[in-house]
Amino acid sequence: MAHLQLEGVTVEYQQPASEGVFTALEDISLDVEAGEFITLVGPSGCGKSTLLLAIDGLIPVQNGKILINGKAVDGPGGNRAMVFQEFGLLPWRTVEENVKFGMELRKVPADFIPRKTGQYIQLVGLEGFEKHYPHQLSGGMRQRVGIARALAVNPEILLMDEPFGALDAQTREEMGAELLRIWETERKTILFVTHSIEEAIFLGQRVVVMASSPGRIRKVIEVEIPYPRTIFVLDSPQFTSYKSAIRKLMEEEKKSRGGRRES
Repeated sequence: MAHLQLEGVTVEYQQPASEGVFTALEDISLDVEAGEFITLVGPSGCGKSTLLLAIDGLIPVQNGKILINGKAVDGPGGNRAMVFQEFGLLPWRTVEENVKFGMELRKVPADFIPRKTGQYIQLVGLEGFEKHYPHQLSGGMRQRVGIARALAVNPEILLMDEPFGALDAQTREEMGAELLRIWETERKTILFVTHSIEEAIFLGQRVVVMASSPGRIRKVIEVEIPYPRTIFVLDSPQFTSYKSAIRKLMEEEKKSRGGRRES
């Protein structure tokens, strides 16, 4: 049994009466194994973020099922954690207090929290910054706090919605390499949404290429580049080949829809 199973998942939104129902996702089926790193890429409006929200139990599905370890998802749960593009840190709390926050919400025993906080601050490379406030940190450091906070609650599945989208190009590359290091240590199941084809290939064991109107899976591509990966793989012929194949898929989808831009 796969760790995460998506079986014919369809998500619809009721629009104003004159516009009817909008189908954000249609018939999404995918099996994700425990410890697998999956990236999702596709045009704006193809439902990538909606899919993560559905897996997290924050929005309902109208058809199909989402199963974790064979059990249907019917709302938020402690076996999942989300990391968003916006850092979402509490500005009045220090680094260590922000990392503690998720554990406090989930009623983790108080005597257990300090050790876990220190463990994950060390894992994301923020030793020495425990007493700093968010405004004293760079964007990359703030996102490290967000990752530490998510990992500290010990989720089975980590859902990441364009977590590096607000970072500059160099910091984004560095954070990608850092995330791979953390993943190889923790081996959490990760679903990572991005608009960047390069980022999707660099991080993922499989890249899910999505199409829009309605959101659906166009193709799933296995990335046979061995780990550990460094940023130098971005210059390799193998990487370039994957990039060209995914770009071609996205261009074909665009042409099939008459070249109309997605909103």
